[in-house]
Amino acid sequence: MDYVFMTDSDSDLPYELKVKYDIPVVYMPYAVDGKEYLDDLGQTLDHKAYFDSMRAGSTPVTSALNKATYLDYFEPILKEKDLLFVAFSSQLSMTLREVYAAREELLAKYPERKFIVVDTLSISGPMTLLLLKAHEMYRGGAPIEEVASWLENNKMRAEGIFTVDDLKYLRRGGRISQTAATLGTMLDLKPIIMEDREGKLSSVAKVRGRKKALNFIVDKTVELMGDPKESMAFVLHADDPEDAERLKEAVQAKIPELEVRIYPIGPVIGAHCGPGTVATCFIGKERP
Repeated sequence: MDYVFMTDSDSDLPYELKVKYDIPVVYMPYAVDGKEYLDDLGQTLDHKAYFDSMRAGSTPVTSALNKATYLDYFEPILKEKDLLFVAFSSQLSMTLREVYAAREELLAKYPERKFIVVDTLSISGPMTLLLLKAHEMYRGGAPIEEVASWLENNKMRAEGIFTVDDLKYLRRGGRISQTAATLGTMLDLKPIIMEDREGKLSSVAKVRGRKKALNFIVDKTVELMGDPKESMAFVLHADDPEDAERLKEAVQAKIPELEVRIYPIGPVIGAHCGPGTVATCFIGKERP
């Protein structure tokens, strides 16, 4: 190929798929108890150990990469080939601003190159499903403009429907107030969170109890699903394999022809939602 297809680890791209398709990944930083890590898709600190540390009281911290780091990732590629970079939502971090700054500098240095950045307005599983469909086109020989155009035209079809187990992690991240967290915990309220059309995470409902939250996710998945034969779906979980399996079985009971795979939520997303989070992710109808 005359260009490189690249993404970042906030996609929560399963490591096995990264290796299978040889997808270059920018690893995003996080820290646990003052020790810094790069999210290398579970190779250095496995996902269970990470969420166990949160249960034990650790408070992970995430941070953005700077322009210099992106230059280190991008320049060796631009010296030889064009680049398509599939990025996580600009509405969830200032990181993409640094990507564009690195792009501007590198295109001035290598004016003969093409360097396209796609803001997917997604994160985690929905982003991975988008990039896997686009990477299939890439492997088939589609030119860089065609793949980028498909991503832009279909990114509003990438759906993610989440619920959390403990509201304290949303409170720590500033997404809800202390009062809301306390009251919600007392009433056993579970928020239903979706990626909206702006690329932000928005609470679309609150239901009472874990079982009702899972049922809501299943019903919403069925409502927003397009042609189930068009692509697979993911069930993601933050170290809750039992509820992930329940969610998978419930979705497949209603959409038997749908392929559903279970994968872990990564440390950057997990820092903000906490252990016990589960989600369905799929390419469906356009986001409401």
